[in-house]
Amino acid sequence: MPPPLDGTLATLAAVDAASDRTVRAGLLLPWANVAVETELARLGLRHTVFHHARLVPASRTTAIDASFWHGLREASAQALDSLSHIPLDAVMLACTSAGFTGGPPLPGGVHTAFDALVQALARAGRSRVVLATPYPAPVSEAEAAAFAEAGVEVLAHTSLGLTDGYPEIAPARVLALVDRLPQAAVDSAEAIVLSCTGWHTLSVVAELERRYGKPVLSSNLAMALLAARILTGGDA
Repeated sequence: MPPPLDGTLATLAAVDAASDRTVRAGLLLPWANVAVETELARLGLRHTVFHHARLVPASRTTAIDASFWHGLREASAQALDSLSHIPLDAVMLACTSAGFTGGPPLPGGVHTAFDALVQALARAGRSRVVLATPYPAPVSEAEAAAFAEAGVEVLAHTSLGLTDGYPEIAPARVLALVDRLPQAAVDSAEAIVLSCTGWHTLSVVAELERRYGKPVLSSNLAMALLAARILTGGDA
């Protein structure tokens, strides 16, 4: 059985506080993503620092599709080189959907935000989840299948059906999206997952945990947990 509910924000703060030195994580960011920097800065972490490099896909697009995902992967080596003089403990591609849609291989040692979600759920012992995303339905279905391959059962999933414009999604719309999930699935789930690094979800995490009595894990919180746990028994 998973451990008793402890809010994700409280868990992250405790893990960060347990570190005895500064952890440095490199984040390879899609070029139009503003949510990652906004949300991580608001977490108030004392021992976890994030260093950013921008990824520009060759297609120079922002809407998610194969050219966008593959372009991010192809741009990762050059972006990683721009961080080469910083002593990094971990490097993450700060895109969730690029982690389960295939494409060119990433440089060795680079994790995706999807990897971070899987690791965070495994660490918490939570293998039954419900999933909410801003993606088109086929992308959400692909993520549910990727979770299943990683040993995480998605009991239900819902999405906004959008290919772009994620930073403009209002908190009320995120709350309403989660409310669309079947109640029976939410009751049986051990966690609620808000996938995608590009929408602002930090402001609704505590409210969703209060409403449903379940831990809520977002892509950005999962990346922060992956970084913070490096020196506390986790692996990068």
